[in-house]
Amino acid sequence: MDTSAAVLLAALAVALVSMGVYAASGARRDADAQRRGSRFLMGAGDFLAHWFLWAVSPVERLAIRLGLTPDAFNFAGLAFGFLAGVAIAAGHLALGGWAIILGGVCDILDGRVARLRQVSSPYGAFIDSTLDRFVEVFVFLGFVVELREFTLGPLLAATAITGSLLVSYTRARGESVGVLCKEGLMQRAERLVLSVAACLLDRPLTAAAHWPPGTLIFWTMALIAFGTFATAAHRTVWIAGRLRAKPAADQ
Repeated sequence: MDTSAAVLLAALAVALVSMGVYAASGARRDADAQRRGSRFLMGAGDFLAHWFLWAVSPVERLAIRLGLTPDAFNFAGLAFGFLAGVAIAAGHLALGGWAIILGGVCDILDGRVARLRQVSSPYGAFIDSTLDRFVEVFVFLGFVVELREFTLGPLLAATAITGSLLVSYTRARGESVGVLCKEGLMQRAERLVLSVAACLLDRPLTAAAHWPPGTLIFWTMALIAFGTFATAAHRTVWIAGRLRAKPAADQ
């Protein structure tokens, strides 16, 4: 067993144990996530989402004690996203996967620290969502390079980038005209989880199945590409329907 596989198995063991502890302690749902209406896998994965927020809460409390600002997490997340893209492009998938995880933790903590310190602002909302798009582009560009040996690989990864940006754009555009839309399956959290799973599992699974390296990433990009375009199309129809239903004076 190589080092990356051993680290992955150890991390999975720790995660499973902590899930058991979380469940035994009552599996209390995170109040901040509930207020914001956060959902994972359209609600089917909410246990995992609330467990993860519980698991990172000690880091959140430490950040508050140290006086770390939301921007510290915003730019740390950007750095981890860039590192992930470079690592994936260079073929260091496990490193890329862990960098995506750390960037995702930073993305969670920036908003939570802002709300706890009561410093939420339009600036914070703008910089958070904008840097998230930079991070996703870095990661998916890494996948474009990683899949260069597959005939349709770069196209699928580029389609996944495009679909991801469309999902974010439809929500932002809807909010700008007064319609909040969190509908759809392939949102940012789902895309991150799929990307991490592809990075960490591709080499072990393809080796075990005697597939070409990158096969799992190829099909993950296909899934993200299809899911994001379907989600963007659904949001477009959903938002348009609500705008049509509004009285003309309210639009």
